[in-house]
Amino acid sequence: MNLNRKSFMFDMVLFELQDIVGRGNVSVKEADKLAYSVDYYWISELWHDRSGPLTTADFIVQPQSSQQISKIMVLANEYKLPVTVWGGGGGSQGGALAVFGGIIMDVKKMNRVIEIDKVSMTVEAETGILMQNLEWELEKHGLSTMHIPASIFCSTLGGFLAHRGTGVLSTKYGKMEDMVVSMEVVLPTGEIIESLPVNKTASGPDLNWIFIGSEGTLGVITKVKVTVKKMPQVRKFQAFLYKDLARGLEAGKNLMHEGIKPSVIRLYDAEETKSLVKRVMGVDREGAYLVYGVEGYEDVVELEAKHAYKIASKGGEDLGTETGKLWWDTRYKFFYPPYYFSMPQAFGTCDTVATYANIESVYWNMKNSVAEKFPQARFIGHFSHWFDWGAMLYARFIIDNPPSDKHQAVSLYNDVWNTVIRAALKEGGVLNEHHGIGLKLGRLMKEQYGPSFKIIKDLKKMLDPNHIMNPGKMGLGVR
Repeated sequence: MNLNRKSFMFDMVLFELQDIVGRGNVSVKEADKLAYSVDYYWISELWHDRSGPLTTADFIVQPQSSQQISKIMVLANEYKLPVTVWGGGGGSQGGALAVFGGIIMDVKKMNRVIEIDKVSMTVEAETGILMQNLEWELEKHGLSTMHIPASIFCSTLGGFLAHRGTGVLSTKYGKMEDMVVSMEVVLPTGEIIESLPVNKTASGPDLNWIFIGSEGTLGVITKVKVTVKKMPQVRKFQAFLYKDLARGLEAGKNLMHEGIKPSVIRLYDAEETKSLVKRVMGVDREGAYLVYGVEGYEDVVELEAKHAYKIASKGGEDLGTETGKLWWDTRYKFFYPPYYFSMPQAFGTCDTVATYANIESVYWNMKNSVAEKFPQARFIGHFSHWFDWGAMLYARFIIDNPPSDKHQAVSLYNDVWNTVIRAALKEGGVLNEHHGIGLKLGRLMKEQYGPSFKIIKDLKKMLDPNHIMNPGKMGLGVR
């Protein structure tokens, strides 16, 4: 349905939405719609910076319950209106933009902590809660989800589920998806469903995995129960400097394979070491900077730290525990002004993940492809999330002076993305590790999945027959 603001049908739909959620929870003000037309996707920021015009939703709706969301979805199906879920608006992939109009569903009023279960060590909460607010509530009880990414202040619990978020301490505690016990979901057609009360069962497919990482294209996750941990007695950090990236990667891999369970390992390439590490922390050294941490009971931490030191010191220069602790204390500064990149620079975080056998080749192929085709761009990166089998590369390209013409700038930006992602795929990487696909990378989904992408598209057709949920995202097309 194409709504004309001047038509009486616009007012009819507006009235029905107000009847569902209350007049104070629906807005059609231009200022409000503009506020939801830009997230942290660079092209949306560019469009705003270069005077648009911006693509906006027709209605901004703030539901307060799963039942209200269900009614909104029924209405949206009746009128064939697109629905895009909005959490904190901190995404970098354009996933929350209402590129085809319709309804923006802002879920931040669904922010209750329902139950903290200290016996089972879980917390159940509505998914519109900002992650930091959930953490503050848990800290009153000496608990934490241990999901503490840099975007914790501006992103919601549901947003992290939608994009398979990864926090700073994922090397020990896992990604957001690893913490899920059960969830409630409103399907695109309005039905409210619940997954099993516990996961990891032999009771058929785990429904949680259909919706985790689906970026609001298959349903609205409204409630979730996740695991929590007791706060560690102590945290201890250690920093090393390596002459080259290969030695740093070897040290990180060995820390994972020799029985140590670090809470964090972060390895910066030479370019990021001499730029961001120097600017943020004042560590003015050449080489690859590595920091790791261990945490838990004090006596256990001392023993783990002793063995970790033996592993990491092979081929590395000891920069001390104070330099390691400095990284922990400044870890969020890397991602906020004045240290982070911003307009008018063109920039992109092209994070990927690969096995240890492939990750260095992925890095060099991405870096070299950018250098060869885009000499005006810089390429930097660090390895910030580590698994038993491989590591995640948080790579970025930066162009200080992109074209002033916004159309030329978009073309250049997309060209860099195609080049760098295809370079990653060629060496065994993937499209993305934890920021998601959204609008930015949807065109490359078929290249990553090949014939198996049909399964995802068929699932979309089954759950969302009118294709109203977040159209245009994840390469799933539009009606």
